[in-house]
Amino acid sequence: MNTIRMYALLVKASVRSRMQYKFNFWLSTLLAAIVNLMDFLLISIILWKFGSLKGWSLYEIGYLYATIMLSKAIYRSFASDVHHLEKYLVSGDLDQLLVRPVPLLLALMSQNFRIMFGEYIQGGIVLTLSMQAMLRSGQIDWWAIPQTIAVIALGSVILFAIGLGTATFGFWITRVSDLQNLTEDAARTAVQYPLSLYPGWLRGILLTLIPVGIANYLPALYVLRDGFGWWLLPAVALFAACFLGLMLLFWRLGMSRYQSTGS
Repeated sequence: MNTIRMYALLVKASVRSRMQYKFNFWLSTLLAAIVNLMDFLLISIILWKFGSLKGWSLYEIGYLYATIMLSKAIYRSFASDVHHLEKYLVSGDLDQLLVRPVPLLLALMSQNFRIMFGEYIQGGIVLTLSMQAMLRSGQIDWWAIPQTIAVIALGSVILFAIGLGTATFGFWITRVSDLQNLTEDAARTAVQYPLSLYPGWLRGILLTLIPVGIANYLPALYVLRDGFGWWLLPAVALFAACFLGLMLLFWRLGMSRYQSTGS
């Protein structure tokens, strides 16, 4: 409990420091919302013209897009600097976190806590509009709402585990930004759309080596199309817990290989 209380205090201090520059905060929020909106508008215009994409409607793709965006927003809000571990390794600032009275990972997660209003608003609007349309058509029922909340929460855990595992390679190779572009940014962008669009080898990668497809695509098949069975969401939850545990062990191994600037 003392560790959690300390983490909460560090997050509060990080948020307070960000809010000192209110204009910059709200401008970056607005720009993030506009950029994300333009990404989705492009595919929306195409689908509006042709009706569907490989059998997936505009609203179904909107569901995929919104759930992975909200999962990413939660992950990056609570663990922004896990994604930016490289700068601490290059500058040697990681040593300062090592002397704090909290575990290194919690200290890193409390740095530069981000309130990603742009992504939350954009993802929330797209998700609401998509689910409303599917509710009216009878494709889904109201039970899909709590299921979707679970999908978003589990997706954030899976994305965090992927980000943590990728960042951990930095303890050996230091420069991990290019690897993160592949495992986080490119992979997450790919699953904004149905995996059925991609060749088999790429689907295999996105469901195994970089299991970002388990964060939204497989659950969407169940929530939207009654695919697989009732056991799918519990199975995804079990996978998320095991995968996160494995990445935490990998993180501890990486920490044991860290060479301090003072050593």
